[in-house]
Amino acid sequence: MRRVVTGIVRHEARLLAGIGLWVAGRTHGLGGGGRAFGYARGQGAVLAGFGFVCVVETVAMAVLLRSWPVAHTVVLVLDVYTLVFVVGLYAAWQVRPHVLDAGTLRIRGGTHVDLRVPLARIAAVRRETRHTHERADGELNLPVGSLTTVTLVLAEPVVYAGPLGRGRPVGLVRLHADAPDDLVREVAAALTRA
Repeated sequence: MRRVVTGIVRHEARLLAGIGLWVAGRTHGLGGGGRAFGYARGQGAVLAGFGFVCVVETVAMAVLLRSWPVAHTVVLVLDVYTLVFVVGLYAAWQVRPHVLDAGTLRIRGGTHVDLRVPLARIAAVRRETRHTHERADGELNLPVGSLTTVTLVLAEPVVYAGPLGRGRPVGLVRLHADAPDDLVREVAAALTRA
């Protein structure tokens, strides 16, 4: 239980930190000459729509609960928290890109996924667009909008630890990148240099 609570608190702290980085125009984990590859282009409209629905719901609930001040306050706090959560999700996608540096490909998915894959463990990288993803042992699928565009085949598995800290070995990683051809080309070039 303690691990679950710690994981949730860490996630919420990363969301809030992401908002701060986004407002400041900074990127998390991009230092030492690494190259960033975004993966959330086009998701802003979806979250803006969701945020708009949250605002409408907040106003509607304020009108409906105006005669019950305690219920109104509780629902208002929850609605504001939901809006902060939505902004935090968008910010996390923007400030936590995939990062390729001299020896590692850091694969990310907002605050939920942060997997470091040493380049020495990558056997193959290819451009592959997939719209469906079946769960399978040894595979990690990180779609954005139900779409992955890059597939990594690993020569040796790496351990993926989920948001709550449970680890499992993965030998195949599918991810989304806004510029998948650039990511595949850069990883392939880094593999030939290694």
